[in-house]
Amino acid sequence: MEYRLLGGSGLKVSVMTMGTMTFMRAKDHPVGAVGLAEARRQIDLCVDHGVNILDTADFYSIGESEEIIGEAIGKKRSNLLIATKARFPMGDGPNDRGNSRHHLINACEASLKRLRTDWIDLYQLHQWDGQTPVEETMAALDHLVSSGKVRYIGCSNFSGWHIMKSLAVSDRMSFPRFVAQQIHYTLQAREAEYELVPISVAEGLGILVWSPIAGGLLSGKFRRGEQGPPGARQTLERRDPPIRDEEALYDIIDIIVDIADARGVSGAQVALAWLLGRPGVTSVIIGGRNEEQFRDSLAAVDLVLTAGERERLDRVSELPLLYPYWHQAKWAKDRLSQPDLSLLAPYLGG
Repeated sequence: MEYRLLGGSGLKVSVMTMGTMTFMRAKDHPVGAVGLAEARRQIDLCVDHGVNILDTADFYSIGESEEIIGEAIGKKRSNLLIATKARFPMGDGPNDRGNSRHHLINACEASLKRLRTDWIDLYQLHQWDGQTPVEETMAALDHLVSSGKVRYIGCSNFSGWHIMKSLAVSDRMSFPRFVAQQIHYTLQAREAEYELVPISVAEGLGILVWSPIAGGLLSGKFRRGEQGPPGARQTLERRDPPIRDEEALYDIIDIIVDIADARGVSGAQVALAWLLGRPGVTSVIIGGRNEEQFRDSLAAVDLVLTAGERERLDRVSELPLLYPYWHQAKWAKDRLSQPDLSLLAPYLGG
């Protein structure tokens, strides 16, 4: 297992993060349903492969994911990092959601109880809250860090200006800064490269990637003109993440499968290996309904793509340059920074 520093912090995390959205007490669920016994086996498997961080959220099965983690990890807690999130509704009251001081402090206390721990290693805002002053939100996070209940903070699903406004408040008020952002980023969905990836590179935020194989779409099990595997989580109809161009998706899958077949690996491993070589990416969050899926994803740690393979994947999934990026690529290439190049380099030519 490889370990990377999480953004500008001194915390090292494994390049594979164990996702636990499937942990729940239900017997059947569209994303899978992993109970306590199976959760213990999956955690043991990931830990045995060197994974040192688990990701969850209070909203996952309305607290059940956190509860199962708290029961399952036992004495492993001291050697494991736990990342959780807050923002979404956890009750019917008007203050049972959002990034207010009231909700975040209550949500953190509730998460600590469910997780059976005294601290949360990475506490993330699960989504932006445009109705709460940013100063209030960052002050609440500062309180949680100062009290020892949270060690590092991050955000998830923010836009570029949301992140920069939050960082500006932290800097002005001497509050802790975000050390990471958790985002959706895949070969099929590279929009994060417009602003979120450059911001991470420039501002020292680690990138944790959720749904790195697009809910299974990039696993190689979905092919043009063929029925997807029975019981698979992701279908094109579900469109989460959205599929705006099915033909372009299958063009990407064709290249993934071609590389995977030539290397004797799965499509999922190719998609994950591509991500782990992208600027700013710290760790990819892998999930699964069973141990076989985890074993396959974990093997991507040992897959090193060649420059030629990366070029093929980059080219087939290339983003169109929106304004102002096409203008910068044409007229500002004499003064580009490293963060700028994370998006624009392929368009600059010689």
